Amino acid sequence: MIQIGDIILDLSDPVTLAGLIAGGVLLLLVILLIVLLVRTGRSSAANADLAQQLGGISNAVQLLGQGQDQLSGGLRTVSDSQANAQTQVIQRMEHRLAEVQREMQERLHDNAMKSARSLSDLQERMNETLTGSTVKTTKSLTELQERLATIDRAQANIEKLSGDVLSLQDILSNKQTRGAFGEIQLNDIVSKALPTDSYAFQQTLSNGKRADCLIHLPNPPGPIVIDSKFPLEAYEALRRAESQQQVAEAARMMKTAVRAHIKAISEKYIIEGETADGALMFLPSEAVYAELHANFAELVREGFEAHVWIVSPTTCMATLNTMRAILKDARMREQAGAIRKELHMLFADVNRLGDRVENLDRHFHQASKDIADIKISAEKAGNRAKRLDNFDFEELAPDADETSVVRLPKS
Repeated sequence: MIQIGDIILDLSDPVTLAGLIAGGVLLLLVILLIVLLVRTGRSSAANADLAQQLGGISNAVQLLGQGQDQLSGGLRTVSDSQANAQTQVIQRMEHRLAEVQREMQERLHDNAMKSARSLSDLQERMNETLTGSTVKTTKSLTELQERLATIDRAQANIEKLSGDVLSLQDILSNKQTRGAFGEIQLNDIVSKALPTDSYAFQQTLSNGKRADCLIHLPNPPGPIVIDSKFPLEAYEALRRAESQQQVAEAARMMKTAVRAHIKAISEKYIIEGETADGALMFLPSEAVYAELHANFAELVREGFEAHVWIVSPTTCMATLNTMRAILKDARMREQAGAIRKELHMLFADVNRLGDRVENLDRHFHQASKDIADIKISAEKAGNRAKRLDNFDFEELAPDADETSVVRLPKS
């Protein structure tokens, strides 16, 4: 686009382009004429040539005008063809655009319907999901509440256990309560392992000493005493010892305490003719028992020599199970005589039953024979009654086994 004043030239228009070309050619010719005229004054000899050239130029201008006319007609034809082609293209484009618009509308409608259905399905799924999530959340909150209640109960139990641990520490810190603790543990183990009539707690012996527990074993070995001891102070001192001197002092305390317990049990609870030739020292702590066997083996051997066997809760239960087997065997031996007596009486009852069965069989055999004889007599009596009913007096004859003749009265 070129604007000259109020005139706007469109370079894309063929007519305008042709006019500009023609104007340019005319301007060029005018310039050539002016040049020729200037040169005419310089050379007269060249006038003839100039005239010829001017004539040629005139012819050329004429031809150029004709070409311009032809070019203008061609340009109009081209412009008309271009306009027609543009019109057809525009019509086809409008038609195609209408089809595309219609297809777009149909697709948009289908997409809208699909979107509506998808949105409805999505909303339904969301509702179901929200409902399920609500149910699951409610269930989870309920389970969480139950777990929190369980945790609260466990916390209460832990607090109670903490109080019990503190009470246990208070019990173990006092010698008398610690001894009662060992006796209670011993009572629990013995009552679970043995029958109630095979032991006695706090039994007084002939020397006036009272045993924590007396097991009534048969002779041999005889009743055996179990006494509870708990050398806790020496053990705790041994555990707390840091220097070699403290360890030696705690070990000395441990040896002194255990030796004193072994000696007391051996002197008080081993009585010749009344108890077994030995006794048990019950330690209610597996740790103290393990410490003795690990680091104080000489104390264990001294106990063996004094016939005092050191046991822990675990080994005491095993020992009591062995005692239960001994008690069971002893009771079976005690009942062996009664069992033999009962077997003898059972044998006599079986023989008596055989005799009575034989007598019954004999009576049955005799009864069977009597019944057979009765059947024979009944059959003969029936035959006679039948002949009498038919008045066959001549056929009446005495049977071979009859001892008298039947006589009929005269009519």
